[in-house]
Amino acid sequence: MVKAVCVLQGEVKGTIFFEQVNSSDPVKVTGEVTGLKPGLHGFHVHEFGDNTNGCTSAGPHYNPLGKDHAGPTDADRHVGDLGNVEAGANGVAKINITDKVIQLQGAHNIVGRTMVVHADPDDLGKGGHELSKTTGNAGARLACGVIGIAKE
Repeated sequence: MVKAVCVLQGEVKGTIFFEQVNSSDPVKVTGEVTGLKPGLHGFHVHEFGDNTNGCTSAGPHYNPLGKDHAGPTDADRHVGDLGNVEAGANGVAKINITDKVIQLQGAHNIVGRTMVVHADPDDLGKGGHELSKTTGNAGARLACGVIGIAKE
């Protein structure tokens, strides 16, 4: 079992936990983000574990296979495409995602990369906007944090 954690800092706050039993198993992503506007917000793993210039220095979505942006259930997608999280009327998004593409060990390891929560909904590459196939047109980066190995 490998466990990782990410503390999101910025205009909103949150803590995200990651668990993977074996490298062939999906990764379970849980946690919550507070301070969001109600509704959907893009939720992605970005390429670099660099937050020296805020969330900007995290770079683009983690995309080692050079694919177009898409939704988390699409066959062809960025490794870091985790879709949206949804905040309720209280501004809190409870996260409970299982993903078969990201990994905490092996080829598509996300440890050391940055998790970002965006201001707007991710259109999952289907919005027809010029940014749909790269970012899902998810807007500004509200908060980010580097994904690190968690204490057992």
